Amino acid sequence: MTPFGRKIRALRDQRGVSLKQMAQDLNLSSAYLSALEHGRRGRPSPGLVMQILGYFNVIWDEGEDLKRLAELSHPKVTLDTSGLSPEAVELANRLQQHIRTLPPERIARLLALLREPLS
Repeated sequence: MTPFGRKIRALRDQRGVSLKQMAQDLNLSSAYLSALEHGRRGRPSPGLVMQILGYFNVIWDEGEDLKRLAELSHPKVTLDTSGLSPEAVELANRLQQHIRTLPPERIARLLALLREPLS
């Protein structure tokens, strides 16, 4: 499940909306919406994100948060490390090798480090 998919599911649960009903209301197939929630589809288009924001009447900060989550929810990431330092290339390769076996607490620590402001 992607961060965006988790948030959409939480919004549906909070508002008591079934996946089937939401898909119908947005003129999407239930299969597509389910695949989007579970990370079996690429990141949603900006237009679809706006439709979902309107559907749930999400505004301001929560809307920006949902847009940010959509950007961070591509299930198949490709990294271009050309021109980077050897350490950056190693980091990318080690992450690719180990991401499936990292324990949740280590993932949380790495995310915390990457979320820190750079300056």
